[in-house]
Amino acid sequence: MADAANESELRVILLGFGGHAHVTKESERLRPIIERQAAIVASDFTGTKDMSSVEADLAIVLGGDGSILRAAHQMGHQQLPVAAVNLGRLGFLADLAPAELPQVLHDFRDGKLPVVEHLMFECRISRHGAVVYQQLGLNEVAVQSGPPFRIMDVDLYVDAELVTTYSCDGLIVSTPVGSTAHSLSAGGPILRKDLWAFVISPISPHTLTNRPVVDSADRTYELVVPQPNRSTSVIVDGRMLCTLQSGDRVQVEQAKARFRLIAAPGHSYYRTLREKLGWGGRLTLNHRQAPED
Repeated sequence: MADAANESELRVILLGFGGHAHVTKESERLRPIIERQAAIVASDFTGTKDMSSVEADLAIVLGGDGSILRAAHQMGHQQLPVAAVNLGRLGFLADLAPAELPQVLHDFRDGKLPVVEHLMFECRISRHGAVVYQQLGLNEVAVQSGPPFRIMDVDLYVDAELVTTYSCDGLIVSTPVGSTAHSLSAGGPILRKDLWAFVISPISPHTLTNRPVVDSADRTYELVVPQPNRSTSVIVDGRMLCTLQSGDRVQVEQAKARFRLIAAPGHSYYRTLREKLGWGGRLTLNHRQAPED
């Protein structure tokens, strides 16, 4: 940990997952580069330290989108602006190249870069009228059937009104940031990251009429599994929060905290979709096809 910064110096925290050797190696290489422009007031490469009380101006996160999710959880309800440096494979959120970081730090310090806020959620599990589990999240809440992997019914309520009952292997309630993760794999739509909405996507629904639903973020969503399997679980951002008992209510609503991501020049939303998710445009003709007139 560096010495405390003076009032005019940019204060940053440095986060990543040290379980990947290349992240540790790159953090060691970047540290002196960062320290030329900022004071590193805290760092963590375990993904476990509570960063919610650290006074800083910026979080530099090294790694992939998994590192971003860990960092968001570590910062809790005190979300700092994030400069996300991609050292992973996909990097849909973490889209800065290491070589771009010095200029980004310079421009952020000078107030030249906008910070875009993104929807986060609170997930609460109520049992017999009392909240027994609670978790802040960024990507999604998923209720998954679990062993013995029988199809299950999931009741969806929106603002206490019963919407429908899904017969499925699971149900996902996703933010726009999470719409390109598990929800997309389940057939859900892509939502622009700065929208204020949730998307509800069933996993392997046992009907041809179920489709994903998009609704506004100012509503309260509740999932109820009347007869859960013995291992039916609630997963928040890829981590198991708890197993469900009959009568449990899974409540999802927007959080007061906002995930705050620096918008660097040249990194537009649709460019990211094209380059990171392989969102193709024109078809490529092979050599056996004649070109059109």
